[in-house]
Amino acid sequence: MPAFMNLRDIGLFLHSARTDARIERLRPTIGSAAALEAIYAADSDPWSAASARYRYQHRKYEVLISLLPPRRFARALDLGCGLGLLSRHLASRTDNVVGIDVAPSAVARARVLHADQQNLLFEAQDLLSLPSAFDGSFDLVVVADVLYYLSPLDDALLKALAMRIAALLAPDGMCMLANHYFFRLDPESRRSRRIHDAFSWSPGFVLQSEHRRPFFLTTLLQRAGGMPAAASPERRPA
Repeated sequence: MPAFMNLRDIGLFLHSARTDARIERLRPTIGSAAALEAIYAADSDPWSAASARYRYQHRKYEVLISLLPPRRFARALDLGCGLGLLSRHLASRTDNVVGIDVAPSAVARARVLHADQQNLLFEAQDLLSLPSAFDGSFDLVVVADVLYYLSPLDDALLKALAMRIAALLAPDGMCMLANHYFFRLDPESRRSRRIHDAFSWSPGFVLQSEHRRPFFLTTLLQRAGGMPAAASPERRPA
């Protein structure tokens, strides 16, 4: 068992799996965005990310921050911020952090939890329809454990998302991509591998580094110079 886990963290994984299963049951009838809102409306912490009972998620956020290059960022965007826990960690390395989530209930909760943090701003936004005002305005974009909640997550959508996210970055900006990664051949790990490969191979990015930790995969990417213009990802039925 990894040093930053304990036996209680097994309960965290089981609880998270039950939440994901509820989303899968809801998604066919109401769509991905509405399913996530329903989950947050029913449970203030649906993945137990803020629970003091578990140490894994907190330690994971610390590791993610440690993987960033040794510089201070001016403006960061946390896509799919949920309760804003990773956003708060980013705030220690960033002058201003914007956390967005498609679930208004998550955003409302994040605002309450982090009201004391002056350089944090939370907004309800859909990453499939981000405003053009965001373009080129961030020197760090973090996409952690969110893209696999989009459906259908096919290659065309992944390629469009990679280009759209690259367009959010300033010329010297960086993207941090993090996803669950367990045993390489299990379905969840294969899906994470597809996501990271799509971003790493995108003409909008230059791969900087890749890191495997128990139980997640992290990729750091730099915005490519002379990047072609990106169109917004096409919205399709969830």
